[in-house]
Amino acid sequence: MSWPVWVKVEEALLELDVKPIMSVIPDNQDETLKVCEENNNFWEGVRTWQARSWTIGLHGYQHRYVTRDAGVVGINKYSEFSCLSLGEQSDKMQRSLEIFEREGVKADVWVAPGHSFDETTLIALRSAGIKRISDGLFPYPHVDASGVLWVPQQLWKFRIMPPGVWTICCHINRWTARDIQKFRLDLRRFQQSIANFSDIVAAYANRQKTRFDDFYARLHLSALRRSRFGFVPMLRKAIWG
Repeated sequence: MSWPVWVKVEEALLELDVKPIMSVIPDNQDETLKVCEENNNFWEGVRTWQARSWTIGLHGYQHRYVTRDAGVVGINKYSEFSCLSLGEQSDKMQRSLEIFEREGVKADVWVAPGHSFDETTLIALRSAGIKRISDGLFPYPHVDASGVLWVPQQLWKFRIMPPGVWTICCHINRWTARDIQKFRLDLRRFQQSIANFSDIVAAYANRQKTRFDDFYARLHLSALRRSRFGFVPMLRKAIWG
């Protein structure tokens, strides 16, 4: 990742006491994400984020897209997991968690590369003991029939929204000084509406999905497809309206 940009972003988060969801790739093999020199202290940094009570997202395994399937969310037609067998997906999940365990990191939530995963992924996640997902275009979090909590992720920039829980995905690698300044200003502007992931989990631990959730998700997906708006998540902020 772009470490010079990240240093400035991290400063803003700490200054305003915002605790983000950090999407961590256990074994990054995506050449498009290798935009800077390797940081030999990376895992020490992840452990520091964890010690600050920042939420650590398990962001797939190697971030290598191997299928052309959009999965259950339907945003992008490429995936590291969707359409693979249960054995293949479980193996990737296990390898990811072994790296986290080796590095002393706990996965708080699943963040799928490309927003793409399928029903088989959900089985693999449950078997691995992961019961929280940061994805979906619903207006509010909900618990599905298998007991997995879905915290939706619908936005890629700060904006005024109707009541709901809105998560913003920020991919910082190409940010300029102007982008960083706008990010800092947006944090200040929306600071009173920003919640910690743990607060969201506690508040919506028993909420069931409604017909309106599904209706809104279909509407939002249609809008995203028209705008061709979908890209790799690296940093997410939970916005609680």
